[in-house]
Amino acid sequence: MDEIKVGDKLPLFGAKDQNGDDFYIASVLHKKVLVIYFYPKDDTPGCTKQACFFRDQFEEFKDMGAEVIGISSDSVKSHKEFAKKYKLPFTLLSDEDKRLRKLFGVPTNLLGLLPGRVTYVVDKKGIVRLVFDSMNAENHFPKVLEMVKSLM
Repeated sequence: MDEIKVGDKLPLFGAKDQNGDDFYIASVLHKKVLVIYFYPKDDTPGCTKQACFFRDQFEEFKDMGAEVIGISSDSVKSHKEFAKKYKLPFTLLSDEDKRLRKLFGVPTNLLGLLPGRVTYVVDKKGIVRLVFDSMNAENHFPKVLEMVKSLM
């Protein structure tokens, strides 16, 4: 599939969460603003910083009615350990077969060696309002927060 762009409808998908349970995006679509972020790898410096930002801002996102979902190709077990270690209160989805990464059209970086880092903000109508692609984890924070606030 082509890359998902601003203005596109969010595709329906499902995957296993960090507890091994089935998660379907339809369970939250049209009910909440969604912050879906793809990241390269659990427990690496940039990815940990990004996850901890969402953890530290979680109550603010929750108060605004937003749902945070992190996705990487790590296993359910890896996600469970990562979530426990850093007390992550949001959903992490395992994309071991990279099906979701392909569905969204998330690019790879460093000559295709490193999975990309892209954040999507989706409004309650299921329309993508922000696509932010940057390997610098910290660049995502202000943009995502600003966009979520603008959709409230």
